[in-house]
Amino acid sequence: MLNIRLAITTLVLICLFVMTASAGTVSGKINFSGAKPAATKLMMNADARCVKMHAGKNVMSELIFVNANNTLQNVFVYVKKGLEGKKFPLPSEKRKLDQKGCMYNPHIFGVMTNQPIEITNSDATLHNIHALPKNSKQFNIAQPKQNMKMTQKFDKSEVMVKIKCEVHNWMASYVGVLDHPFYGVSNNQGNFTIKDLPAGTYELEAWHEKFGTQTMSVTIGASDTKTADFSFQGK
Repeated sequence: MLNIRLAITTLVLICLFVMTASAGTVSGKINFSGAKPAATKLMMNADARCVKMHAGKNVMSELIFVNANNTLQNVFVYVKKGLEGKKFPLPSEKRKLDQKGCMYNPHIFGVMTNQPIEITNSDATLHNIHALPKNSKQFNIAQPKQNMKMTQKFDKSEVMVKIKCEVHNWMASYVGVLDHPFYGVSNNQGNFTIKDLPAGTYELEAWHEKFGTQTMSVTIGASDTKTADFSFQGK
């Protein structure tokens, strides 16, 4: 029995190595043009402990975050089409979502279906985690004490699932739930990267919570590196 398990494990590792060795990378930038929206201050007065955590400094909304180089942060980019019928192993690590400073961190993230999400309350105040998926079962659970943790997951794919706090109405996070691990989120330079993508032709989608979605076709070969830049327009 031990030899059979060892053989299966070795075969899986070999297959993963071959897939990775023959895979490519898609990277790009989320450009922004038009009038840059004014930053919006979050009003945290409903909870004095939240205000105190920021030592009197203003906390700005993450709804629209235009970087200094005229790019957008917090855009979720993923493979929308081209992987149908293919199976991918579930990541071994948990995805982490923290509540710190009465804000969700990260604001935008991705997981695979059934990948565990470890949700932590790092604040010394009551938080509530209310997930609003349409395809999976909702959960609405309180974390009244600091350093409390719980683990949740979504069993069906969906882009995007909103998570909110019923106690603090300014708190929101969005998670892209996929049947595969090929996604990225634009950073403070507007850049994203999707690694280890098998050779093929794909439809990529870029999602932003205010400006909606854009799609693009990209063909990638073995060990290829392709660029896929998106551009969103302000009003």
